[in-house]
Amino acid sequence: MPSLSASTLRFLKDLKVNNNRDWFQDNKPRYEAARGEFEQFIDALILRIAQFDPSIAHFKAKDCVFRIYRDVRFSKDKSPYKIAMGAHVSSAAKRSEIHSRAGYYIHLEPGASMLAGGAYLPESGWLKAIRQEIDYNREEFKSILEDKDFKKYFGEIDGEKLKTTPQGYPADHPEIEYLRMKSFLASNTCPDKLVTSADFLDHAANAFKALYPFDRFLNRSTE
Repeated sequence: MPSLSASTLRFLKDLKVNNNRDWFQDNKPRYEAARGEFEQFIDALILRIAQFDPSIAHFKAKDCVFRIYRDVRFSKDKSPYKIAMGAHVSSAAKRSEIHSRAGYYIHLEPGASMLAGGAYLPESGWLKAIRQEIDYNREEFKSILEDKDFKKYFGEIDGEKLKTTPQGYPADHPEIEYLRMKSFLASNTCPDKLVTSADFLDHAANAFKALYPFDRFLNRSTE
């Protein structure tokens, strides 16, 4: 069963304090080993996710793993490399459209690894559709968020909120706190000890299975 090793986390920890091209080139074999291990893990995770969400079955890790190189053209921070590895698995057709569909996100960073999903700052059309879906199917939405497995892994959803009420909804709407949200995010924090354990693939697969009804509800709003 593919797993993530302490050496991969050590590479990312060292990269954080040596974020320059000379060090990276000198340690390129360590990066390639870490990336290869991460991609093997993601490929195995995709197979597990596809058992309950067949819409992502055709993807491979290479379609989902983010580049480690940062785009620094418009950033004050000129560090050339990301200090984490990440992958986003969703039914979006293109990598550039990853925020157009709710999916499954894994973030690998020493001391800050997590599993997450939902809709991050969806564009206005999708956001309006999500709000309408919540309005029309509020009991279903609440039942998803109150499901024991969802609560076990993700607790409460989070996301930026409007300071006022969204257009078209009364301030006393029973689900106004959800309708005010601009992002709908669920996250599961993963300690390093869990990430490098033999149980992490099972943990990630089980967490994402619990996440699936939430993602499906958000995606259904535009179908």
